[in-house]
Amino acid sequence: MRNIEPDDRLTALRDQLSRLGAFRRSSAPHPHPPSPAFPERWTRGVLHDLYAATPADAVAVNAFGLGAGLQAADGGIVVWGLHEMMGWEAGRPHGPGLHEMGLAPSDVLLVRAPDIQTLLIIGEEALRTPVVGAVLLSAWGEAKALSLTASRRLALAAETGGGTLFLARAGAAPAPSAAETRWAVQAAASAPLEGGAPGRPSFSATLLRRRGGGEQRTWTLEWDRDDRSFCEPTPLSGAVVPMAAQRSAEAWDKHGRCVA
Repeated sequence: MRNIEPDDRLTALRDQLSRLGAFRRSSAPHPHPPSPAFPERWTRGVLHDLYAATPADAVAVNAFGLGAGLQAADGGIVVWGLHEMMGWEAGRPHGPGLHEMGLAPSDVLLVRAPDIQTLLIIGEEALRTPVVGAVLLSAWGEAKALSLTASRRLALAAETGGGTLFLARAGAAPAPSAAETRWAVQAAASAPLEGGAPGRPSFSATLLRRRGGGEQRTWTLEWDRDDRSFCEPTPLSGAVVPMAAQRSAEAWDKHGRCVA
């Protein structure tokens, strides 16, 4: 994973994207095939809102967004814009953990954003680059900058560039936006592998809203690192406590900050 962290992040990002742009990807859509476990298609050129069900599910919503981004990118680069507050509250990306998700260093370009305004600019810049297949923007807390107008700008950038945008938020309530779909994501119990090894990343994903209508539905899914797809969970042999349960909802204040 390439990591951009200089003071002038946007200049570095534009330079990096310019070099990546020399290797243009095909503009023909090749969305990943749906599976019986999760028939959702992450088509290009739209915005999807992903909300952590509780602040403690911040890690889960980011992991779900990365998986969805890999599927939607269809071989293109995934740009991950990470709000610094998200890193402080939920932890920064961990290389071995990302490797366990099946991520290679060449798959993701990580850019840290000191504030929400910079995060939004990162999203727009990345979506204008043809080689970028998907963008994940991870934001923490309520923010006036994440307005309906801002979401429309991001949706337009996604439509223009052809990339798919996932806006992952934790410590914030669902709000109106120009997103094609809106989801609530939380960690789910995973089945341990042979020898008691940790199981696959597991999620509960609820479709809250789809543009054009549709009923609300919830899927319980595991991430298959080899196939890079969401699949049906392995039957549990016993109760397993998900990682997000390590902190109760009471451990977070009304502003979404950890207090315990």
